[in-house]
Amino acid sequence: MSESVTDRSELLKLIYDKVERRPECSVLLDQKTREYIPGKSLVDDYPVAEKFLNLAGSMQGGFIVAAFDNTFGQLCYLITEKVPIATIDINTTFHRPILKNDTLKITARVQAKGKTTLHLVGEAVNKEGKLIASAATNYMVLRS
Repeated sequence: MSESVTDRSELLKLIYDKVERRPECSVLLDQKTREYIPGKSLVDDYPVAEKFLNLAGSMQGGFIVAAFDNTFGQLCYLITEKVPIATIDINTTFHRPILKNDTLKITARVQAKGKTTLHLVGEAVNKEGKLIASAATNYMVLRS
């Protein structure tokens, strides 16, 4: 069984050790990686800031999907040891809104791993642990 990695400096080293810089989409959403279970799952937090709100005062769905894509992509990158990947599809279901000053916590898990594709599932919850959205995705492994 793989041990959980939660130390922030160790997580950052695992994630960004072989890349030149942090992706701008991660910076924009203020992505904070909290836990990685090697080959299995990844947990990221995203603060719900004013700039992500729609007219109803909740986080706009596109930003929630982008947060899922950031987390899924980061997990794929870790389990393929930084082999280039591309999103094939991402299906998201929204369960309830999340409001300003809350935190969107996304847990992504590997469901299946093949030679050329990866299938992942995830859930997003608020600070109280209430389900905000769920998603499933497929990634293509772009080996050269």
